[in-house]
Amino acid sequence: MMDARAQYRHLGRFSSKFSSSRQGGGDRFIPNRSAMNLDIAHYLLMAAPRKVKENNSGISSSGKGKGAYREILDRVLLQNRTRILEFNSKPSAPTEEIFPEIFFDSPSNHKRPLKNKRYIPQSAEKVLGAPNIESDFYLNLLDWGKRNIIAVALRNSVYLWDASNGSTSKLVTFNDHVSPVSSVSWAPDGKHIALGLSNSYVQLWDVTSNRPLRTLEGIHQSRVGSLSWNGGILTTGGMDGNIVNNDVRIRSHIVQKYTGHHMEVCGLKWSGSANKLASGGNDNLVHVWDCSMAASTTTSNRSPWLHRFEEHTGAVKALAWCPFQRNLLAAGGGESDRCIRFWNTDIGNCLSSVDTNSQVSGLIWSKNERELLSSHGLPHNNLVLWRYPSMEKIVELDGHFSRVLFTTQSPDGCRVASAAGDETLRLWKIYETSTVGKAASKGASTTPFASFSAFTTIR
Repeated sequence: MMDARAQYRHLGRFSSKFSSSRQGGGDRFIPNRSAMNLDIAHYLLMAAPRKVKENNSGISSSGKGKGAYREILDRVLLQNRTRILEFNSKPSAPTEEIFPEIFFDSPSNHKRPLKNKRYIPQSAEKVLGAPNIESDFYLNLLDWGKRNIIAVALRNSVYLWDASNGSTSKLVTFNDHVSPVSSVSWAPDGKHIALGLSNSYVQLWDVTSNRPLRTLEGIHQSRVGSLSWNGGILTTGGMDGNIVNNDVRIRSHIVQKYTGHHMEVCGLKWSGSANKLASGGNDNLVHVWDCSMAASTTTSNRSPWLHRFEEHTGAVKALAWCPFQRNLLAAGGGESDRCIRFWNTDIGNCLSSVDTNSQVSGLIWSKNERELLSSHGLPHNNLVLWRYPSMEKIVELDGHFSRVLFTTQSPDGCRVASAAGDETLRLWKIYETSTVGKAASKGASTTPFASFSAFTTIR
């Protein structure tokens, strides 16, 4: 048995002999690769995998064995290399000039722009005082008109807040025998507003001249808690359970009636196509009416509804028609229900439902995204933005200290106003102005709250 030095000398002679045999050049089948160290390659292929027997005498005398022998070989002969073939430098990367028509025109090479992550402030942008606002779930006391003016009813009075310049004005104060105001709703033109009163009357006002136009009487037997416009038709819902279409352009304004609720009607919404009306009541019912099926005042027949939904277990005030799917209706139930349900109004079935664990007082679809905003009373007293149809929570907006009872959306869809029993009205920025699909109304400021102070008390 040879020791380590003897094996090294023997391997050196073998390598020299092997190298000299290759000096004559390669033949026509095997080229002469002079740039490669074929000795080391041959050793790595043939000799390295073989097991070398330990030199027992060497171990006992010098304390070095197989590991030390291979370490010497790696350091002296192989120069610590482990690859058979090595390149001195990495191959150059392909350039864009090669086949430019393929590089640029291939769909797989098109870089998609990264969508910026949206930031939604979780605190109110503005806080306004709303003293003496009625803490009544069944009323509708807040609305944002086309001309960027917010109307809010504070017991006997109705105030207007211009979001373009932050100015506040009082429209009217009623006597005690007709108040408090139970509902407000802007007409589509943004110049006229309807006010529902507790004595069953409805008044129409021209806000540009600050004067009343007419009073609608004989519609209901008690307070008018819900209003909804459809062109020149003002639909009213009362505590008596009746729904009435009023043509405000003619003297005999009552033109049609819808009968189906047996308790107070607290929610009314016309669809975007203006051919369907949704109603919700304190009887936990949701009705969908076809405008052609309403009973005329000349007949005494009870009007049939298109659909009647009985799944809710609480009063239904929150109603919202989807702007991107005409037959989709969202409805939210009160404290004993707490669910948002989505209805296909073409065939009359429930598509999905989500339990919010809180009283649902309002629903607003986004004008720009597939999202839904809900407002809540007890126990959370907040607003929640949902992604539809997954109903994943995007953000929760906290700040109110009492039930959020009334919500409305700005004309451009960027902001939402909410009013609560804590006697505050809060303005929330949901979308940037640059992302809005529809432009704001003519003359409205694109930054309506820029010049307004952080806190103002409406007097």
